[in-house]
Amino acid sequence: MTLNHTSRATIVGGGFTGLTAAYELASRGIPVTVLEAESEIGGLAAAFDVGGEKLDRFYHHWFTNDLEVMQLISELGLDSRVEINPTNTGVYYANNFFKLSTPWDLLNFTPLGFADRIRLGLLALRARRVDDWMSLESRTAHDWLRQLGGDKVYQVVWQPLLKGKFGPYAEDISAVWFWNKLKLRGGSRGKGGEERLAYFKGGFVALAEKLAERIRELGGRIELNAPVSSIAHREGAWHVTTPRGVVRSERVIATTALPLLADMVRDWASPDYIRSLEQIQYIGNVCLVLELDRSLSKTYWLNVNDPSFPFVGVIEHTNFERPETYGGKHIVYLSKYLPHTDALYAMDADAFLDYALPFLKTMFPALERSWIQAHHLWRARWSQPVVARHYSKLIPAEDGPVEGLHVCSMAQIYPEDRGTNYAIREGRRIGKRLAGLLEEKA
Repeated sequence: MTLNHTSRATIVGGGFTGLTAAYELASRGIPVTVLEAESEIGGLAAAFDVGGEKLDRFYHHWFTNDLEVMQLISELGLDSRVEINPTNTGVYYANNFFKLSTPWDLLNFTPLGFADRIRLGLLALRARRVDDWMSLESRTAHDWLRQLGGDKVYQVVWQPLLKGKFGPYAEDISAVWFWNKLKLRGGSRGKGGEERLAYFKGGFVALAEKLAERIRELGGRIELNAPVSSIAHREGAWHVTTPRGVVRSERVIATTALPLLADMVRDWASPDYIRSLEQIQYIGNVCLVLELDRSLSKTYWLNVNDPSFPFVGVIEHTNFERPETYGGKHIVYLSKYLPHTDALYAMDADAFLDYALPFLKTMFPALERSWIQAHHLWRARWSQPVVARHYSKLIPAEDGPVEGLHVCSMAQIYPEDRGTNYAIREGRRIGKRLAGLLEEKA
């Protein structure tokens, strides 16, 4: 089906940022078109079918203090689909499992001496009291965490997580990034100090689909299988080109990874602007999803603090959402962040399972391959921006070099990190802003 038409606003990318921006525009009666390259909406929240239920390709939850996502769910009348549960968090270190969900668990974390356990607890409290995050911009998380908690705490707890998340970039990561993680997790706890997390029944894609349905009801258009090859301004309008045709509009919001946008505007943008879009690095992710006939453990989120183990986390989703949801299957995610040039990134699902299984059996000796009923492998090239020191100076402006082009991507969510809550917040904010600009012109 051809796609040649005119719309007052065009949004590139059908993840939560693009959808919520479209929702704000369509709610004000402004014709808007969303162009999504893939065959389904949701971006990193895309899903697949397990036991007749949609399951997120990449593990998802949100914190109880993530108010933007809760507000959107309420507006769409979907509160009944939210589940908030306490979760078990653990650490795998030196071939042992340690529960680490509550302050009491911290006091019993024997890989650290008693004095270092106290330092670890105080570190989190001190970090959450930082009000001026700009004061951390010149510091790496590597140096800041060592100063706050000492070398032993850093080596046992924080260094493996930084390396697992950012690989070759680990020692360059800004203290601001880690400060935000500590602040966010500390604000999502119950009265007993236990961490409480929220999940949307049917997966985050169900929320995205409901949002898309509402956008269409309001007159907006969402076009799938419409990868954008170029964005250019000519003849008094923005022309957004796809293999299926061109959408002309007054304004464009690009929500894709910044290097992808650079390719879309390379024919006309200045070298300086292209450099501004390409200077932030991204790290990729591969996620192996296992469908098991029994549980591996009672832990939902297991941080892997063993540097010999290739995964940053083992997330047993069905210790959060019941196995009955997925036809009795127990769902486990194995997540690895890595450069997209790494050989592991190119492996197919069978080869990746063969690679991963010996490590899993080291952790869970009872595990047999026969437990695995099915396995799936998902990749995300632009999974995580590398938040380096002085990151605020690297972020490109929201308004492009020509009037009417706007940029709203996960690399610009700062000092917060990427996540559904902030994607929704930023999408709604820029959607409201553009609605105001377009209404003024009308």
